Amino acid sequence: MYRTHHCNELRPTHIGQSVTLCGWVNSARDHGGVIFIDLRDREGLTQVVFRPEENASLAEASHALRDESVVQITGTVAARLAGTENSALGTGTIEIVAQSMTVLNAAEVLPFPLDRELSNEDLRMKYRFLDLRRPRLTSNLRTRHKITTAARNYLDQAGFIEVETPILSNPTPEGARDFLVPSRLSPGKFYALPQAPQQYKQLLMVAGLEKYFQIARCFRDEDLRSDRQPEFTQIDIEASFIDQEGIVSLVEGLLAGMFKAGLGIDVPLPFPRMTYQQAMDTYGSDKPDTRFDMKITDLGEVFAKSEFKIFRSTLDGGGVVRAINCKGFAGVTTGQMNRLNELAVQAGLPVKTLAFLKCEGGEMKSPLWKFFTPAEQAALVETMSITEGDLVFFVAGQWELVSTILGRVRLEVANMQELTKDSKAFNFLWVVDFPLLAFSPEDNAWVAVHHPFTRPKAEDVPLLDAGDYGKVRAEAYDVVLNGYELGGGSIRIHERDLQSKMFSVLGINAEEQELKFGHLLDAFKFGAPPHGGLALGLDRVAMLVSGEDSIREVIAFPKNNKGADLMAESPTTIDFKSLRDLYLQSTYKEKKKEDAPVA
Repeated sequence: MYRTHHCNELRPTHIGQSVTLCGWVNSARDHGGVIFIDLRDREGLTQVVFRPEENASLAEASHALRDESVVQITGTVAARLAGTENSALGTGTIEIVAQSMTVLNAAEVLPFPLDRELSNEDLRMKYRFLDLRRPRLTSNLRTRHKITTAARNYLDQAGFIEVETPILSNPTPEGARDFLVPSRLSPGKFYALPQAPQQYKQLLMVAGLEKYFQIARCFRDEDLRSDRQPEFTQIDIEASFIDQEGIVSLVEGLLAGMFKAGLGIDVPLPFPRMTYQQAMDTYGSDKPDTRFDMKITDLGEVFAKSEFKIFRSTLDGGGVVRAINCKGFAGVTTGQMNRLNELAVQAGLPVKTLAFLKCEGGEMKSPLWKFFTPAEQAALVETMSITEGDLVFFVAGQWELVSTILGRVRLEVANMQELTKDSKAFNFLWVVDFPLLAFSPEDNAWVAVHHPFTRPKAEDVPLLDAGDYGKVRAEAYDVVLNGYELGGGSIRIHERDLQSKMFSVLGINAEEQELKFGHLLDAFKFGAPPHGGLALGLDRVAMLVSGEDSIREVIAFPKNNKGADLMAESPTTIDFKSLRDLYLQSTYKEKKKEDAPVA
């Protein structure tokens, strides 16, 4: 054996025993010729002391050790001297008096220190194998393991069977661009990496499996952000003969078990619910963060008869006038205001600046205030509960656009005011009754809000038949935590005719349906049961349980914000022979330096 104990195992009961430890040199200290080393492995730290009066050559050898060298040390467990104990460590009352040491692998000088945070994320990704030695990241991976194990055990006890579905499959419309894989054996044809195992899990229900789950790897070729990666993991669940209430109850128990395993806390059940309409009306988001107030308020009644043309014409045209009160934010800086205006414009604000009202020094300060009648001013103050130090933002326009703009401003103001900085709250909720379809001006077509296999509410099917697509609600539901969508799901369409109709609404003609979805439509002809499911983003759950702000901190080897693995240097170029074997030719040409414009 390399070792008899790990580095967080020894206690006063081991005093006097001869032990062997292995690990990395975490740090070394020279106290007047006596060398102290903190030896580290995955489990923790143990202090080792080299005493020159007992073994001069060993103490001399310890002088040459660099941090992160891998060593094997044999010695005797002894009590630390009184006053030198370290209560922060489990092993803080003992130390190992070294008797022998073997350097298993000497480390070179590190590219960056491991005992402090590093702001250069690219450097961290380049040397991820070093970055992962940090206790914080090791703890994150351990937490991820715990919650994944808890999920597997919960679903197993609920009668679900884990089934692996193909990685090489056909392209499917899941809302993002597919990663494509050329086939050498079928020249000119391509596989797609799955954005989700959607069709396969539905086919498993047709196959009679009844209860399926998978810790599924999924792939989406889309722009990245803190809670997105090109490859990610989801807990994929599907069940037959189940309704929305059954899925909700199952997933609440699953998440409660995962948070118990990861944090040791009891999540209150059941989760609150709100409709999509309520979420957008109140918070301007379909994944609202309810840890702080700052709710959106409708001002339609206040300005229904206003002579202020912008508000009146908007209301008369079927639009809305809405606002949020940022309590205590009247001292907003110019930089903060510029940032809020920038966000609002990005969200679709047609003008360059947000309309605002400050209550400061007992006065109402706003370019708009003079356009309001005394009655409107009084009603506005009462409706918005405006007091000294408040800052109110107004937006007028169509409902969805106004909700989105104020929702983004709301979140940014909360970030600026650090309203959730020290929050320990876990505000779970369900958002239900999503619209089934949304019109895309860019595509000049109706698109599925979730995906094309989502079932319309039974009472709204006549609206689908009548072509009133914007009013059709879906049997869809998202589970949300603190402003993050943890997972989404729906009851599925299981009848061929209804599924074909849904495809037709999305502009997929009969020929395309047969080409892309013929296998699914055929399956529905042979006795498909009612079924539904949900997929949880495992990376996001692990991120929130671990208290991180980015899923990169809970993934062992993530990509950076450009989708690159800097450690393994992927993606990479492919040689001509490999491309020829796949019947491919690259049309991309790197810009040569001599082609660059002269300054």
